[in-house]
Amino acid sequence: MIQNRDIIVIGIQAWDIEIGSNCKNIAAEFAKHNRVLYVNPPLDRISSIRERNTEKIQKRLKIKKGTQESLVPIAQNLWNLYPPTLTESINFITNTKLFDFFNKKNGERFCNDILRAISKLDFKDYIIFNDSSMFLGQHIKTFLKPAFYTYYMRDFLTKNPYWKKNGVRLEPKLIAQADCVVNNSTLYTEYGSEFTTNSYMVGQGCDTSLFNDQIRDILIPEDLVAIQGPIIGYVGFLSSRRLSIEILEYIAKTRTDWSIVLVGPEDDAFAKSALHTMKNVFFLGSRDASELPNYIKGFDIAINPQLINDATIGNYPRKIDEYLAMGKPTVATATKAMEYFSDYTYLGISPEDYVTLIEKALTENSAILEEERRAYGLSHSWENNVQEIYNCILKVQKAIA
Repeated sequence: MIQNRDIIVIGIQAWDIEIGSNCKNIAAEFAKHNRVLYVNPPLDRISSIRERNTEKIQKRLKIKKGTQESLVPIAQNLWNLYPPTLTESINFITNTKLFDFFNKKNGERFCNDILRAISKLDFKDYIIFNDSSMFLGQHIKTFLKPAFYTYYMRDFLTKNPYWKKNGVRLEPKLIAQADCVVNNSTLYTEYGSEFTTNSYMVGQGCDTSLFNDQIRDILIPEDLVAIQGPIIGYVGFLSSRRLSIEILEYIAKTRTDWSIVLVGPEDDAFAKSALHTMKNVFFLGSRDASELPNYIKGFDIAINPQLINDATIGNYPRKIDEYLAMGKPTVATATKAMEYFSDYTYLGISPEDYVTLIEKALTENSAILEEERRAYGLSHSWENNVQEIYNCILKVQKAIA
């Protein structure tokens, strides 16, 4: 374990983001034994204009003017920095030398804000944990001079149009200069290994206590109890960019005796799909994260019918841990990331695979298999995930000492 150290977490997501964030969970876990500064992305010029009437931008503009504090305590040993200095919006620049010039200027402004916070908190000999900030992260070693620099990859951002434009060129440089690269996917680990010998798979965590029905009295919701089984269920955002409507329609058409239950908000493609016309498909809508274990408990089979594309091929699906932590037989698409779960899940590709594997999972499920899944899912706590990160850092530190 790493303890009694100062750690600076630089996120591509701000602490006040509405959705869950791996990086926030990791920072909170760091703070149990270390002092931690979580740094939000800085306000950029275009956002300050386009979104100036939003509550979040108004807050940042007040911080920029100095009428509101930029350094805010969150919990014991944990602080949040809203960088007060505006950065220029430069991703429209096509000339790479010009982009790099202004990117370095942005990085310097950003790091100067961090240095002022470091001085206030009296941080020393600090570790940097950079959550995929591949542009501003380019010059962190130069301007902040950390004792150790860790780069964290949890998404293939260079497949995203915004990051792809300059990230394909710049992220490898950042990976090469980092002391250690930690990843939540085997695909990202292999990618990182092209540029450094210190690229490691650390998996991911989830709030295992929330999904542990052996220590919590988790009740199946009434709207789920009313649905005839077997129930084939999914929880999460119904996104047509990530999920296969074709697979879901095929399952529903082929096995009309099964109930397909979908829990979560849906995009336009899902809302307009033929799934809404099928009598054995039930859209239960969005539910609070705290309610998801109750719905999962009522599933006979849990599914994750992902498409295979740039957005999903290496993505670590946190819901798999949640399904397994509750012992549920789980059928999912065989992406590169799902190799990590291959001993505890049923993996297929085609719509036909899904029907065959669901039938198999229903037939062979047992108390022993449920317990094996539960133990594996519950092992993926944030505490264990951060311990894996510590192990990688300590391993590299020992090698370079």
